[in-house]
Amino acid sequence: MEDFAELERIAKEIRKDVLIMLNKAKSGHSGGSLSVVDVLVALYFGGIMNYDPKNPAWEDRDRLVLSKGHACPTLYATLAKAGFFERDLLWTLRKLGSPLQGHPDAKKLPGIDASTGSLGNGITQAVGMALAARVLKKRYKVFCIMGDGELQEGITWEAFMAASHYKLSNLIVIVDFNGLQIDGRVMDIMNISPLKEKFEAFGFRTYEIGGHVYKNLIDTLTTAKRNVVSPTAVIARTVKGYGVSFMANRVEYHGVPPTDQELERALKELDNGV
Repeated sequence: MEDFAELERIAKEIRKDVLIMLNKAKSGHSGGSLSVVDVLVALYFGGIMNYDPKNPAWEDRDRLVLSKGHACPTLYATLAKAGFFERDLLWTLRKLGSPLQGHPDAKKLPGIDASTGSLGNGITQAVGMALAARVLKKRYKVFCIMGDGELQEGITWEAFMAASHYKLSNLIVIVDFNGLQIDGRVMDIMNISPLKEKFEAFGFRTYEIGGHVYKNLIDTLTTAKRNVVSPTAVIARTVKGYGVSFMANRVEYHGVPPTDQELERALKELDNGV
């Protein structure tokens, strides 16, 4: 899809749904859910991923692993928009018995390819899926979305090493690099830079792009899908809390839902394009 204005319209709707979900749940992660919206919109509505909402278990579908599982409100809202389930289900987020738990559960909700939450474990599942595709002679791609703070987990680098060793060109890692984690700035907690050079040293074809610019996202992800030589890493530079002025680049909103007053203000901002 080259209609970037339409993608931006969809992203605005998803951001509004995410904020409403979190407000109704009275818990959850605002900042990192908002920063990853454009990545997911590009994947699901930008002609990048192959999927069928009427057949979510389709064997030849592309896989999506949200390794930063706490940002699942955005994945849920995206799946609802894509037609995997009714939008009204979104308002049950984090409620007892709801399939929309605080972290994704692949056994309870159509469209979820991997249960994630413990940071670092999503990428290991993604590597396994990519290896399985080779064994089964399948052509699907595996997209794994990770947080920047998540890369402080040692297990992630073991997974990257395995992906490079097995030349998993069907694996595309996307880092939601918003620079903040629950305790503060990533560079202060445990600096992961220079990240591009590290991925390249581990054998990844690596791109660093603006994570809220659809042309960048679509062009880079399209190129990544064509790579048949090595795994790909896309470092998407994003803003935590993107789209809401008082949440943007504020670590305080890492794991805090909007209050009723904040929700009203945020929805007005999104409607008015502030």
